[in-house]
Amino acid sequence: MNNKRFNNSITKKEAHLLGIGLDNDDGHKRITRAEQFSVLGGSEETHERMTETLIRTFEALKQRGKTLETTEPNELTDIINQSRS
Repeated sequence: MNNKRFNNSITKKEAHLLGIGLDNDDGHKRITRAEQFSVLGGSEETHERMTETLIRTFEALKQRGKTLETTEPNELTDIINQSRS
């Protein structure tokens, strides 16, 4: 395998957040997709709460002049926790 060729095919680092809800018992399949996050499953309430949290998280990142790719994991955890309130 030519490692140089393989490494050149990776041109961009992309990050994506994934929220998974496990409390669905009504038979509905809920999927919300955005450019940098996806929310799968959950009850209607849980799915909506996760989606809103992630929207607020990305708004907070934008206000700080950061992206998902440039934010340290600990800082991202803090932002997500603040966005949950």
